[in-house]
Amino acid sequence: MEGSVPRIEPQPAPEGPRVRVLGQWTADRLAEPKLLQQLRASLPRAEVQAWDLRELQQLDHVGAQVLWDHWDRRWPERVELSPPQRAVLERVARFTTPLRPRRRVSLRAALIGFGGAVLRGANHVQSFVQLMGQLTLNIGQLLRAPHRGPWRDFSGHLFRIGATALPITALVGFLIGVVLAYLTAVQLRQFGADAYIVNIMGIGLIRELGPMLAAILIAGRSGSAITAQIGVMRVTDELDAMSVMGISHSFRLVMPRVLALAIAMPLISAWTTICALGGGMIAANVSLGITPTFFINALPQAVDIGNLIIATGKSVVFGVLIALVGCHFGLRVKPNTQSLGEGTTASVVTAITAVILVDALFAVLFKGVGFR
Repeated sequence: MEGSVPRIEPQPAPEGPRVRVLGQWTADRLAEPKLLQQLRASLPRAEVQAWDLRELQQLDHVGAQVLWDHWDRRWPERVELSPPQRAVLERVARFTTPLRPRRRVSLRAALIGFGGAVLRGANHVQSFVQLMGQLTLNIGQLLRAPHRGPWRDFSGHLFRIGATALPITALVGFLIGVVLAYLTAVQLRQFGADAYIVNIMGIGLIRELGPMLAAILIAGRSGSAITAQIGVMRVTDELDAMSVMGISHSFRLVMPRVLALAIAMPLISAWTTICALGGGMIAANVSLGITPTFFINALPQAVDIGNLIIATGKSVVFGVLIALVGCHFGLRVKPNTQSLGEGTTASVVTAITAVILVDALFAVLFKGVGFR
């Protein structure tokens, strides 16, 4: 394989400098890390007028493009090559287009772009606040007339968002618990503090990692689904049909999803935390000899009830945020598939970012709660 490496060899000749092109000048060889940069650095300067390609093992269009660009897109004074190589180079020469000059962004254009981004962000914030206000009015409407509520939609979303997410959250939570326990055991063993793995696992998983992990999984799984569902309704004109019939989008589409996630999220968070603790308990038994009986008995003493309350409160906020963000981007989808894809991507990114920001806010506000 060494002989197939694309390379050049200078060769002195009576008529002047001469370069032999050797190896395989193909896309797969030139894609090797740093090879193309090294090759371009070793190519001779333009005054070399004689090129010999006859011993070249293989030449495809990518390799020919490298040579053609180095020749300043014109034939050298003397070049020796086979007919197939000439055909490839002539094809590259025919279809090579001049490089477009790089656009220079002026200060005025940069300021206009920045201003546009600020206005778009402000418009998103305004729409999101309006959606929250409309949701509050809809909840008041539901409390005044519960029998008119979209309970069938609510139960359907509760099943799809909650029950169907249990397997994946259990698997990820269990594996995270195993990994965290093994990493913690290595450190604790050095100080002979094996029993404190219960405290670290308990507080870490119940207060922080369990709710956060569940929220990120649900934001990626259900948040994107909410945006896609409502976005498809925009593409197929179902939203316009609902408006014509006088059906409120927020009452029939947003409120059932928000209520379903507000109820399902704490349960999914508790389920994920339990699975993570199970994985951590098994890993602690294997790595440190901490028995499951000791783990279960020591856990209530290590974790204060305040941690459970904070975790439950965070999960409710996470659920409401994920649903609102998903609905917000779904309602802003334009009737084309590109907008649907962009809205779904933005929904997931925004929901995960919002979850992390809210988690940090909870950590700051309740830093003195839940510790003995």
